[in-house]
Amino acid sequence: MLTADTHVPKRARDLPDGLWAAIDAADVVVHAGDWVDVALLDRFEERARRLVAVYGNNDHGPFHRRLPEVARAEIEGIRLAVVHETGDAKGREQRCASRFPDTDVLVFGHSHIPWDTTAPNGLRLINPGSPTDRRRQPHGTYVTAVADSGALRDVVFHAVPPRR
Repeated sequence: MLTADTHVPKRARDLPDGLWAAIDAADVVVHAGDWVDVALLDRFEERARRLVAVYGNNDHGPFHRRLPEVARAEIEGIRLAVVHETGDAKGREQRCASRFPDTDVLVFGHSHIPWDTTAPNGLRLINPGSPTDRRRQPHGTYVTAVADSGALRDVVFHAVPPRR
């Protein structure tokens, strides 16, 4: 399960119920930064079986002590890296392929814009968007996927309905 830019409690009081259900069901939860409140990180750590996470540009103080700027993990044969910011969309694939040469999948955040592309070297770049701050998107999003024998499959961007 992949998410980023949750911005709780500034953009929402809490995460959508569907996202919490996905977190509870996932073997691995990836968060690409901009948590905003350390209490949310605590809740993720309590509920996630395994958490791979980084801090974002809106995360200060305890986030820098508890989380790295770049996280790396191997999951079912997939070499995963997580980072909050990757810079402008133009040239992103080539820039990230150079920065993360020994990576199969890079999860990133910051823009709140869902993204799923593959660089010429085979690096897959995924931004799950934001479940709480859709910005110019029609709705908030998060991602579920299956890691299996070195391949990422069944990548689904889930629309988050607005909270009532």
